[in-house]
Amino acid sequence: MRPDVLVIFPLRPRAMAQLEASYALHHLWRAEDHDQLLRAVGSSVRAIVTTGERGASAALIDRLPALEIVACFGVGIDAIDRAACARRGVPITNTPDVLTEDVADMGLVLMLAALRNIRGGDRWVREGRWRTEGPMPLTVRAGGKRLGILGLGRIGKALARRAEVMGMSVAYHGRRRQPDVPYPYFASLEELAREVDVLALTCPGGAETRGLVTAAVLDALGPQGWLVNVARGSVCDEPALVRALVERRIAGAALDVFADEPNVPEALLGLDSVILQPHAASGTVETRDAMAQLVVDNLAAHFAGRPLLTPVG
Repeated sequence: MRPDVLVIFPLRPRAMAQLEASYALHHLWRAEDHDQLLRAVGSSVRAIVTTGERGASAALIDRLPALEIVACFGVGIDAIDRAACARRGVPITNTPDVLTEDVADMGLVLMLAALRNIRGGDRWVREGRWRTEGPMPLTVRAGGKRLGILGLGRIGKALARRAEVMGMSVAYHGRRRQPDVPYPYFASLEELAREVDVLALTCPGGAETRGLVTAAVLDALGPQGWLVNVARGSVCDEPALVRALVERRIAGAALDVFADEPNVPEALLGLDSVILQPHAASGTVETRDAMAQLVVDNLAAHFAGRPLLTPVG
């Protein structure tokens, strides 16, 4: 008999075909009445397939008495109630490593797009201003700038390597100093922001990092400083960020993530100093396929009694 799996949101087509062949899937994402579906199948569900954004609440987990594993499509698991899983002894898996390079690429692209005003240049051409007004206003170079990284994990290190190739110097802030990295460490995020030209956020989301980028940090970054966020919207005090941008207390920002996705603060939409992306840093065909396959492989390992490939510690 095939194990029952609750799909909170579907994966990539090839991965879904593999799941369909091995499990009895119950698609919560397309059920008109979630409560009715859970009443019908909740007692038999042994696994959840979810995403980092949709997660799995304690209320949902409590309705699945046979639950054995939560497999997350994404690195961030802040929307999964880890305490509820821990109480039940339910392991969580995620999909690290396979998205590192693409997210770091997006961090670099966003930084360059902001510093070189790629959005403004594109508009300068499209609106005919190159013909009528001549060259667009000058931008600033990346080479020689100081990059501060909040969260020097896999993605942070990959971004640092790219920045060094661009001729940037790198420093970082995190929970602790890492003895095996060559970059200067700042014990205070505010101190780091004061010393850099660009502050890039690559840390995990969740309670531990919520609101770390405060108004004081933004003021320390200053009117010549730029913010790049490929982490989670929750890491920033978003109202403080909007005020800093509107009041030009920082030079600009490049944002892939927001506090209440897909809702973006209205004030950001009209600002030329901001580059906006729809939480798409890992959004390549290759990476999303690899992430989906890792979800499939973690479930296969669990139900075969093998060690999980990427358990969350």
